[in-house]
Amino acid sequence: MKVMIMLLLLLVALPAWAQQGTETVEPLTVTVGANDAPPYRILGKGQPTGLYVDIFEEISARLGWKVHYREAPFRRILRMVQMGEIDIMLGPLQTEDREKMMEFVAPAFPPERRLFFFTDEANRIERYSDLYGKTIGVLDGATYFSRFDDDKELVKESAPRYENLMKMLQRGRVDVVIAPELVGKYTVDELNMDVSVSPFFMPGTRSYIAVAKNSPAAAYADDIRAALKLIEMEGIYENLVLKYQEQSVR
Repeated sequence: MKVMIMLLLLLVALPAWAQQGTETVEPLTVTVGANDAPPYRILGKGQPTGLYVDIFEEISARLGWKVHYREAPFRRILRMVQMGEIDIMLGPLQTEDREKMMEFVAPAFPPERRLFFFTDEANRIERYSDLYGKTIGVLDGATYFSRFDDDKELVKESAPRYENLMKMLQRGRVDVVIAPELVGKYTVDELNMDVSVSPFFMPGTRSYIAVAKNSPAAAYADDIRAALKLIEMEGIYENLVLKYQEQSVR
């Protein structure tokens, strides 16, 4: 185990030495595009934080990178990747369309159940078929699970942020909101809403650190993976996940 840790340290240190070996070589600067989605990504309120941000900060520190964050709605972040304005996204799910413009480097973030939130008992979801005839709030540009994403018979109403969706639920503009577990519960708590969670849910899949294929950071895919493995072996990754999970149940 000690030998493995030393090898990983060497692998992670090499790109930093290459970037910083002389005073004339600047460390790689990357722009991370992220939508504000607490507790994963907490932006616009001082220093960026959140589970995904904290994990990436640990990785970038080991690579010697300078990181800038740009906050925007999820769909706009995808467009910014296409236009070469963004180097990295934190947390997108892997899809065929996104693979055309991004390399999904590492499944760095834990899977999250997709929950269905409601306020009126008539909109309680017991099974998938209960979604038909309901107006479902979804995050603009997001994916949830393939059957749901591809189902043309479902009525979906989009908004740029989960906060917007929960307010729409409160006002009766949508019947149900689908959201990842931590984000949904965090948002409901922040808004102090009386919201219920349906018994029907979908298990999540791990989400990724994704690097734009036209970014210089794409050359560091192996180094990102090695740095992630290192913080996992050091116990830092697990501690961060537990920290945010404990916060969500308070």
